[in-house]
Amino acid sequence: MASDIPMSTELAQALAAAFGAGEQIPAPPPEQVPASPEQAWAIQLQIINFCGDSTGGWKVGAKSPDGPIQGCPLPSRRIRPAPTRMRRSFFARVGLELEIAFRFGRSFQPGEGEVGEAEVLAAISEMAAAIEIVGSRYTTWPQVERLAQLADLQNHGALIVGDFVEYRDDFPFLEPQLAFKFDGATICEGPHRNPAGDPRRLLTWTVNHSLRMGVPITPATAVTTGTYIGLYNPPGTGLASGVIDGLPPLELALE
Repeated sequence: MASDIPMSTELAQALAAAFGAGEQIPAPPPEQVPASPEQAWAIQLQIINFCGDSTGGWKVGAKSPDGPIQGCPLPSRRIRPAPTRMRRSFFARVGLELEIAFRFGRSFQPGEGEVGEAEVLAAISEMAAAIEIVGSRYTTWPQVERLAQLADLQNHGALIVGDFVEYRDDFPFLEPQLAFKFDGATICEGPHRNPAGDPRRLLTWTVNHSLRMGVPITPATAVTTGTYIGLYNPPGTGLASGVIDGLPPLELALE
């Protein structure tokens, strides 16, 4: 008998089960691939719901300074303060990115209408260095349809956030000095750029997208804004450490 479960819900259930177990599933057949970004975003929220979790933050990025923006909600239980330890074996795939995360000093609630850029930027209160663990649930990643990846929480595994400090609008967001090491070996060092350009340009989209999805933004919501170092694939277990000058350093032990 054919299943009465909508294809989008069936994919969300499969991704949620894989997410919770640290496992992978085959890429979805064509009939299960989201037909639009809107359907992929709906699946994202279903995944968090099926995991019994809530939205604690957002992952957002762009591939160029004027390119389109994409994002996904982050499950609260996968946002960890640094320093922290995580089992590498829990993630079927592991990539690491060094990013900057932001928090706001006020709440934005669904139903309040479109929020302008000046209002969003004026509300930024804190920033921190962050390490994202990137880990797809698909066995064939990265050879996966773009919208299927978007549905899969945009390949998110976990977010490790350093200590937040007071926001500075004179911070060199375009090209900060940084260092990223794994087990003491320097992976990259010096000035680096985020492909999105100034990551703050992503925040207005994020706030309004979250509100359209019915998800409030609160002072506890962390918004991480894309990698400054590309994607680093660690060869095994070890200690990842990141420093972005002007922000507290952070460490992640993969065990």
